[in-house]
Amino acid sequence: MDRRDVLRATVVAGAAASGAAVLSSAGASASPAVTTDRPLRVQVLMYDGVEEMDAIGPIEVLGLAKGMGGAITTSMVTVDGDLPITGFHGTEMGPVGRWAPRGADVLLVPGGGYRRVDAPGVAYEIQRGVIPAAIAAARRRGLTLAAVCTGTMLLSAAGLTAGRPCITHHGAVEDLRARGGLITEARVVDDGDLVTAGGITSGLDLGLWLVERFLGADLAVRIEKVLEYQRRGTVWHR
Repeated sequence: MDRRDVLRATVVAGAAASGAAVLSSAGASASPAVTTDRPLRVQVLMYDGVEEMDAIGPIEVLGLAKGMGGAITTSMVTVDGDLPITGFHGTEMGPVGRWAPRGADVLLVPGGGYRRVDAPGVAYEIQRGVIPAAIAAARRRGLTLAAVCTGTMLLSAAGLTAGRPCITHHGAVEDLRARGGLITEARVVDDGDLVTAGGITSGLDLGLWLVERFLGADLAVRIEKVLEYQRRGTVWHR
């Protein structure tokens, strides 16, 4: 039995292989019922200084999910208006839609630029305070907050990780711990309405886990085959 057969044999309880229904994980009862008439709505929060791979990795996975028949929509949004975003390495990305968290089922926050308080990125946004405040205000039943790499630190600054299992880039783990996060050494940590992933390339793994959780393991495996990528590490979930 190869790895993909094992994945098929360990489908998350309750997830529909067709991708028409959902799911299982902590907090699943608060999650939306996904159907072709009511697709999963994912918003990726963008900002200047975002790490390109943090954002594009999950967007690639979720875009493939839609292209392969999954009931899902993905959009990029920003709290600062309908402007192109300039990534950490200078890549312009856009157009980016306006922040509208009431229209999301999953709000995904990439990381980037954590150590540069004097240049765009996570540290700058934590200092500015606008994004953490917007995230804190967006929290509600039925919304899953997810983060890639140091994007977790933006969730932490919003007060969402204290006392919760979570993970971030290894270079920020001690800061996350100091803020009260319960560091869980896994590639992806799913605590129901809080899902975090550690490391820049972990956006691929986070995207695949979200597909598996909400749309079914079969679709996630098919996407792996298209990407020619096998997920790394462990997914921790209740």
